[in-house]
Amino acid sequence: EGVVQSSMRISEPFELDLSYTQTMMGFLLFNAEPRHILLVGLGGGSLSKYCYRQFPQARITTLEINPDVIALRDEFLIPPDDERFQVVQADASEYLARSDVQADIILLDGYDAAGLPDCLCSESFYSNCWQSLGAHGVLVANLWNGEPNRGLYLGRLNGIFDGRVWWSRPNDSLSLIVFAVKSAHYYPQWSRLMSAAQTLGARYRLDLARVVNDMRERPDPD
Repeated sequence: EGVVQSSMRISEPFELDLSYTQTMMGFLLFNAEPRHILLVGLGGGSLSKYCYRQFPQARITTLEINPDVIALRDEFLIPPDDERFQVVQADASEYLARSDVQADIILLDGYDAAGLPDCLCSESFYSNCWQSLGAHGVLVANLWNGEPNRGLYLGRLNGIFDGRVWWSRPNDSLSLIVFAVKSAHYYPQWSRLMSAAQTLGARYRLDLARVVNDMRERPDPD
């Protein structure tokens, strides 16, 4: 109850205000130059806006099932659709079941008033995410603390991504942010990741070093 899903500073509408959204940017550690970022869940649009602003080389597609959420886009200063920014009203589980989707990054933040819909954490949905990712693709999932099946979902991701799954706990947040890496050749080199975290963290004003420390320690997810 009372979980803040979205927040915007009026003075800086394109910044990430919540620590969990900042932590989701940890995908930069695996792929710093995405060409297509697919987001599941629009909410107040903070992740979509941030990606649009920060990654001018990338196409940003946001899937949102609820037309009432999309109707508020102007109030949240979400940019109009253009050649590289699109908000699509769609059920993400159906959309990703189509084989023609290709993305470098998938950001899963598809909570509704009742929590995380079953269709967005099923074995088949995670498989479709894996299928939709390019060779160096990364799936980032926000698994909220109040989620009783969090261990089950982590297990599904581990099976589909062959153990290439790490996570981080954002400061002051009840979320667990999970990173699942598609490439079978990927193996974390912690010193290299830490230096990337410092470089990228400075560029994007994000605390990515903490994300790397968490990933290395894989704290108890529950």
